[in-house]
Amino acid sequence: MAYVIKRYSNRKLYDPQASRYVTLEELAAMIRAGREISVVDVATGEDLTSVVLAQIILEKEKQHDSALPTGFMHQLIQYGEAWQDFALSSMKGHLEGLMTSQREADQALKQWATQCGWLPSSHPEAAAEKSEEIEMLKREIAGLREQLEALSSRLDEQQRS
Repeated sequence: MAYVIKRYSNRKLYDPQASRYVTLEELAAMIRAGREISVVDVATGEDLTSVVLAQIILEKEKQHDSALPTGFMHQLIQYGEAWQDFALSSMKGHLEGLMTSQREADQALKQWATQCGWLPSSHPEAAAEKSEEIEMLKREIAGLREQLEALSSRLDEQQRS
């Protein structure tokens, strides 16, 4: 759900959740932090989100922090909606590919961690095998404790003599 910002006729942006006015830079910081915003005109109820986002980009350009290459902006204006549609579909495809790669990497990492014994296995046979191994190690530790106690008592007897 988008975080709603209200824009008044004097062009001031108001954050009703925080009960304060916000700047374009503060909105940019919210977006960089992962928050999705929605800007609504108070008088008309019109969605002004794209206009405010464009203003944020333009402010960056004014500060000589180029967000977009000049050539890209020329093409965007020249080819209009056709270019925007192409750019959006292209970015969407790349983002979907990135997300797929991320899921595959997560699965590979989980599989590797499971094989290393860092995560519990989802296979019942492997879990039973691990359980048997743990029981065997417990018996071995118990036997070593008995030997240690026997050696300790023999040492105590020898020291008394």
